[in-house]
Amino acid sequence: MGRSTGKNGKEKVKLLEAVSIGVGGMVGGGIFAVLGLAADLAKGGTPVAFLFAGLIALLTANSYAHLSKTYPDRGGTVRFINEGYGRGLFSGGVNNLLWFSYIIMLSLYASAFGSYGPNLISISGDRTIDSHILSSAVIILAAAINFYSLKIVSAIESYAVIFKLLILLVFIAIGAAGLAGNPNLAQLAPENWSAPLSLFAAGMVIFVAYEGFELIANAAPDIENPQTNIPRSYYIAVIFVIALYLAIAIVTVGSLSFKSIGGAEDYVLAEAAKPMLGKAGFTAISVVALVSTFSAINASIYGGSRVSYELAEDDELPHEFTRELWNKPIGLAVTAIATLVAVNTLNLESISSAGSVGFLAIFAVVNSVAFKRAGAIGGSRMIAIAGSVLCVGALIVLLVHTFNSNVIDFAIAIGLIVFCFAVEALYQRLR
Repeated sequence: MGRSTGKNGKEKVKLLEAVSIGVGGMVGGGIFAVLGLAADLAKGGTPVAFLFAGLIALLTANSYAHLSKTYPDRGGTVRFINEGYGRGLFSGGVNNLLWFSYIIMLSLYASAFGSYGPNLISISGDRTIDSHILSSAVIILAAAINFYSLKIVSAIESYAVIFKLLILLVFIAIGAAGLAGNPNLAQLAPENWSAPLSLFAAGMVIFVAYEGFELIANAAPDIENPQTNIPRSYYIAVIFVIALYLAIAIVTVGSLSFKSIGGAEDYVLAEAAKPMLGKAGFTAISVVALVSTFSAINASIYGGSRVSYELAEDDELPHEFTRELWNKPIGLAVTAIATLVAVNTLNLESISSAGSVGFLAIFAVVNSVAFKRAGAIGGSRMIAIAGSVLCVGALIVLLVHTFNSNVIDFAIAIGLIVFCFAVEALYQRLR
């Protein structure tokens, strides 16, 4: 992928590169972590659950596209929220939620890494390395690489995107070819779907697998021909990932029995490769999962630290977050430590639910900004309000489902939102 150079001498991001940023952000570690959760909740309707979540992501991407064209800023979502609501308690609380949602996402990726890792690494005989050790180790390694060199981070992400997409497309192609003779294909029939509300709830639990498209907003100031390429990059990235997830869900549910899916919930994608390619397929997908989750952690941990830096610059967090540690924002170390705490104290479903709650709330606010500023950004009020209403509705459905299935997960999700606003209120009062 080549880059053109603008008049100011800075390299410009081309359309394909902008699309790869969005695709890489979405197909990071989410699909490897949440596919088993989706299948457990939605059963044969798993592809429908992914479609529900994808349509909400597509509507929200439309708002991001118009806001990114009008307010290109490396602050991305932080800038949009401040543009719509000014700098105050509400915008500060929502932006704090964005930072903590990054931390939740990082812990989701690390949890997936810890789940797939033991399949490949054993100490002796049947003894494997504890998943928490692997999850913690990958966070520490990624933080160390970020402190050492951002060029290495960029290089790892560039190669990882190509590698994981290539293997996943091969998985889909071989899996689709073998579905015809697989008795589990009947599981996809509508009579094996969960109830409509459960399907929608499943889609919202796994919504975190789509949130990465918002990373395009941070690259918006550098995108070539922004008025054309910014919206195209959002739409192409989200539509491509929807199609990719639908294909993966169809192949997985059509290849494995529900019992097998439940038994391998944390690493179900690797398990789904067994009927097609045996142990080699299981190993290949496990390797892809490790590469994908590592690259996602590697790229997102710095993004999380940049959010805290932007908030401190905007007086929404203490100015100490603008300081540097080893020539990097101090938020990088804080983000890494917070992620270590989250991944070692929360289970996968708690992490996924909290992450989806956080991003659905944030995207509801961003869609409302697009609605408020529709005239200035040249967007459609109808599409923006539809996106906001769907995000709010999805958030309510997810919270009700979480409350009914696990009160502790519900308390964690609500506690996350309350904590973010409480921190902002306390800071504003002290300041």
